[in-house]
Order: sequence, then C-alpha cells, then structure tokens
Amino acid sequence: MTRLQPPLPSLLDKYHGAQFDSIYSTAVTVTGGECEHARASGVARSDDGSLACDLRLPVELGGPGGGTNPEQLFAAAYAACFHGALNLLAARRNIPVHGASVEVKVTLGRDPVDGLFALAADVRIALPGVERSVAQALVRSTERYCPYTKMARNGITSIVALAGAA
Repeated sequence: MTRLQPPLPSLLDKYHGAQFDSIYSTAVTVTGGECEHARASGVARSDDGSLACDLRLPVELGGPGGGTNPEQLFAAAYAACFHGALNLLAARRNIPVHGASVEVKVTLGRDPVDGLFALAADVRIALPGVERSVAQALVRSTERYCPYTKMARNGITSIVALAGAA
C-alpha cells in the first residue's frame, strides 16, 4: 500500500502569465431525484465517480434532513482547501502545525440588497502549539493563497449557459 503524502510546497510557486492557467478541473452533475428538486431529493455525482451523495433539504428549511446539502458541501470544500493551503505555507516556512483544524460555518440567509438569498462564511482555524503571533501571520498569508477565500471575497468567473440545442 502506498503511503499518502501531502503535495509539495512548490505548488505555492507563483504563476506569471497573461491567461488563467488551468491545473485541474472536475465536474459534478446534480439531478432532481424523487421529487425532481435537487435541494429536496437530489443526487450529486462527480465525473470520476469518487463523489456520489444524496442531497436532502435540511429540517431547518422544512425538509426531512437525512442527507447532505449544498451549504455543507461548500463548507467542506472551503475548509479542505484552506487547510491544504495552510499546511503548504507552514511546510514552506518550517512551522509544524500538527493537529491543525479548519472549521467553516456556512449560513444561508436573506439578502437585504435584493430580498433573495446569500451565503455567509465564518472560518475558524485552530493551530495547537503554534505561538499566537506566528499563527496569526500564517492565517493571514493563507487568506491570500486559498482560492476559496479569494472567491468569497472577490467573486469567481462563472459562466451560466443552457446545455445543448433546443
């Protein structure tokens, strides 16, 4: 069995180019499930088959619960990405961060600007055994590297289009 290894800190090396340089891409397809409504009874599957989960409306939104939901998936992705960037930066600086954890609380709420919906994220990092000033500097640096933090602050390039011909 191959022992899992973290990526090399060289992944943090800056890119210099005029265009977006794709280094990884994936796709997840969501279908509506039993009641033909993805949030209530959907199924999410990745193109490589490694992600397959049932989506369920949480009890707090009038659903039965019993499955995951978009907010949980986003929180998991954000936390994993931030944790990864944090560890890469710590490795590059020779700062041991054993037992580090990242908790992301995602809240769905009403947007006062348009009366519709918006998300808020609260990111909390625990770095046991790391001096507070060092931990603070590491977290601030990680904010600049983590693409989820950049997306949450600055937006994301998003193209929405109808698939196929009518």
